[in-house]
Parts: sequence; structure tokens; C-alpha cells
Amino acid sequence: MSKRVLIISTSLRQNANSHLLAQQFAEGARQAGHEVELVSLVDKDIRFCKGCLACQTTGRCVIHDDADTIVQEKMLHADVLVFATPIYYYEMSGQMKTLLDRANPLYSADYAFREVWLLTCAAEEGDEVWQRAAAGLGGWVECFDKAKLAGVVFAGGVTAPGEASGSEAMQRALEAGRSL
Repeated sequence: MSKRVLIISTSLRQNANSHLLAQQFAEGARQAGHEVELVSLVDKDIRFCKGCLACQTTGRCVIHDDADTIVQEKMLHADVLVFATPIYYYEMSGQMKTLLDRANPLYSADYAFREVWLLTCAAEEGDEVWQRAAAGLGGWVECFDKAKLAGVVFAGGVTAPGEASGSEAMQRALEAGRSL
């Protein structure tokens, strides 16, 4: 059965390694017959959550920017959510965290997603590098009873833009997309 897969690439850097992982995951998911949309946060206007919780009553954020559109028109209806982020100080990027905070209207909605994936990269290597970012995303996922953190693909030891090309992590991202 074909799934709607939404991949959100959160790096703002040109030729970002995490975006390359996102493209590979997308290719694998398409090869498996899924409907895939890859959204980049480059040039998106995404403001901070105000913490007003109006969205819990209205089902929509009071801030009308690109995050509102991504959450309401894309995240709500996707069967699989995939977040691609570089690791900054052993955590997800600020852009990704801001988008997750702005996804609060989904908490009380009839969201479609059941699987959430993390694609990430960092200059350092080792499981301890990606585990903190995965824990941060995992905390968000735990707020959604019908969803689970399905997997993580990590490219360690990459710093310069495009450096992840041809790495083993690229193959793992492709295979992860095919596995949906």
C-alpha cells in the first residue's frame, strides 16, 4: 500500500549533507512506490511559537507563516514524517526545533502519521552524537500516541557541504526509504 511520505529538510546551507540524506531517502521511498514530497526550510518564514495554546482550541496556529502551511497542509496528512537535520552542539538544528514547536496544533488533531524518521549528520562520529538529537525528536513523537520513532540514519565525520556524497550513510538512507 502506497504511503504519503513527507520529508522536511531543515538545514539552511547549500548542498547540505543532511539534505543529501533526505534526497536519498526520498529516492528509496519513490522506488518502493510511495508518494514523496521533500520540503526544504531554506527561504521559509518560520516564527517562534508564542506558547498561547490557542491552537488546542482552534486547531490552527495564530501565527500565519510558512510553518502554519507546512503543519496544516503537509504534516497533518502525511503517513510518514521524515526530518533531516545537521547536528548542532549535539542537538537538532534550531530551525527543526522551532518547526516541531509550531506543530502543536497536531496534538489534538486527527493526524495521519504513524512513523517518524530522523536523518542527521555531524562532524563527529559515534552513536552518542546522534542519540541526543534522536532523544529530542523522540520526546516530540511520544506526544503522539499513534506514532513511533521508526529509525535514524546518521552520517558522522562530515563537515564540508556535500561531503556525505558516496558515503555508507547515503546507502542506508536509500535503503531506509525503500523499507517503508
